[in-house]
Amino acid sequence: METFGHVIDGREEQSESAESFTSIDPYTGEPWAQFPVGGATEVDRAVAAARRAFAEGPWPRMTRAERKRIIHRFADLIEAHAEELALADTRDMGKPVTQSKGNDVPRTADNFRFFADHAAITPAETLPMDSGHHAYTRYEPAGVVAAVAPWNFPMMLESWKVAPALAWGNTVVLKPAEDSPASATILARLAIEAGLPPGVFNVVHGFGPDSAGEALTRHPDVDRITFTGESTTGRVIAAAAAANLTPVSLELGGKGANVVFDDADIDNAVAWSIRAVFTNAGQVCLAGSRLYVHQSIHDEFVARLVAAAEAMVVGDPKEPVTQIGPLSSKTHYDKVRSYFDSIEEAGGKIVTGSLDDGLIVRPTVVIGLPADAPHQREEIFGPILTVTPFDTEADVIRTVNDSPYGLNAMLFSENLSRAHRVAAQLNVGTVWVNCFFIRDLRAPFGGVGDSGVGREGGSFSREFFTEPKAVVMQIDQAP
Repeated sequence: METFGHVIDGREEQSESAESFTSIDPYTGEPWAQFPVGGATEVDRAVAAARRAFAEGPWPRMTRAERKRIIHRFADLIEAHAEELALADTRDMGKPVTQSKGNDVPRTADNFRFFADHAAITPAETLPMDSGHHAYTRYEPAGVVAAVAPWNFPMMLESWKVAPALAWGNTVVLKPAEDSPASATILARLAIEAGLPPGVFNVVHGFGPDSAGEALTRHPDVDRITFTGESTTGRVIAAAAAANLTPVSLELGGKGANVVFDDADIDNAVAWSIRAVFTNAGQVCLAGSRLYVHQSIHDEFVARLVAAAEAMVVGDPKEPVTQIGPLSSKTHYDKVRSYFDSIEEAGGKIVTGSLDDGLIVRPTVVIGLPADAPHQREEIFGPILTVTPFDTEADVIRTVNDSPYGLNAMLFSENLSRAHRVAAQLNVGTVWVNCFFIRDLRAPFGGVGDSGVGREGGSFSREFFTEPKAVVMQIDQAP
């Protein structure tokens, strides 16, 4: 059994209460690591350390070039410890190690490098005035950032929050998900090794209500809260933040729609559709779990989709060939299974897919479900894909937008005019055309409706993690 601790003020430690919890490997069912349960005491200490480092320490006062050098060294160490980080996420939540190492580790390092570079080179505004004055803007670090991360892409989504906060001179208290906490401690260890001063990057483990998560998001000395997770939890965090007037960035749930028009490149559309819904066993907020296919190609597309799904390798996530591993926990498996078991009752037909031993749900393709079925409207967060035919462009746009969620959508068409026209009408934060999950870190990322509040990425992250300040100077003395 490996042991991990909180990281507070540059030191790794256990909780004052000595209370702990274990992480269970979802494939073997065996506990593999032990973590301290943090509460208000540990959060108070971590926030105080972050506040002290912000108010008195060198980090916010360094030049952007100095912070950039340290963050790049941090990214180098992340890549050097790729095996350790990848295996930690795989053992925590069942993600195939090929995905952990081949996708998540590089993206984590890239996030730190990008935001360090972005902060170093992004210009501020200068605003010449006609009145003999001159105005310009400064972007000051906001202060202490509370980052609450999800369990499905642990290190990668932690870096998406921590990297811009650090690059702009803030200090951070990270609360990782209790289902996948290991990589957060490893990242904090590497941050210390890279040269981040004590108190700049802190990690507190624990749970949500009546634990570390609630204590952190209610803390009056936190200046920003960034959260990724369920929409219900996002509402709770927003309410807690409102009491202190703390700005929040909330990236919440999704029910991604995938629209395949009759002029699509079918080979390309099938390949991306499989990746969009079955990557990480469907445990992706961006998953394209609602697939709409033009009726003229529906049957052919479903047949090819099923063949591709059945060809996926299911098994031990530690094996390099595995593409689908177990779901993250017994609790989550039971949730996904409840949707699987109710498909026929809701009017659907399972074309392929099954429940395997352990916590594995094989890639599942479902047809025939009505638009109001829970499987079509609720976030399942598992490898279950519903396929529905459509007739006209207007019909499918109306159907896609008839959802409480609005995180992302995909469309497949070789008609350039149609692609632009439909993308403009989809009420979501991101539209991918003929692809999925291709990112430019300068672009805004976030959702509408139940999918969240705010945007992050590039200058959008700068706006959130800083306090923009106007400076107005007199140039010519008034007569």
